Amino acid sequence: MSQTQLLHRRPFSSWCFSPAKRALDVTVAIFALTLTAPLMLAIALAIRATSPGPALFRQERSGQNGRPFQLLKFRTMESGSSTGAVRLTPRGDKRITSVGKWLRAWKLDELPQFINVLQGEMSIVGPRPDVEEFWLQVSENDRTALAIKPGITGAASTTFIHEEELLAQVPASELGERYVRDILPRKARLDLDYAARASFWSDCAILAGTLLRIFRPGNPTE
Repeated sequence: MSQTQLLHRRPFSSWCFSPAKRALDVTVAIFALTLTAPLMLAIALAIRATSPGPALFRQERSGQNGRPFQLLKFRTMESGSSTGAVRLTPRGDKRITSVGKWLRAWKLDELPQFINVLQGEMSIVGPRPDVEEFWLQVSENDRTALAIKPGITGAASTTFIHEEELLAQVPASELGERYVRDILPRKARLDLDYAARASFWSDCAILAGTLLRIFRPGNPTE
């Protein structure tokens, strides 16, 4: 579905596509990468020292208008364990390494995505990018969330920041079905509500809310 078709299906705030939002993205990404460079180096060394394989994990995700791109994350699982059919990670997944558990708890595995932001593939605030196979299983109305650039955090991300706990409550054989039936549509609608009234201040509020939820214990059922 083209951007024109996606945009006609929903009202979107002009902020979502504005040069000002892009300028904010670049500014925040440069600041974040500069500030966290020593930490990122330490994380990369810790990953390499404690499990075989690369420090970075790359996975193809659906970007703006469904265009695929390579999402960057610090590797939190045993090398090669995430290349199979299981694309969801519940809390307690045995594929997660000891360092990976710590990175996931503090969302530090997401830091390399500031590179995706600089490359123009992601925004700081927007829908979390997902794999194409999941997007193909939801309604066309929910897929209109693909009209805007995916984000490191977003309206749905703050609500589902403890998604791994939710997934842990689902039998492994039902994970994919439950995700595309219940969770992904809810996330898409939250992100579409954000996109309809997005602004500089709403992005700042979502950023602040994300930081607060990372450092404050949350309710995994929310």
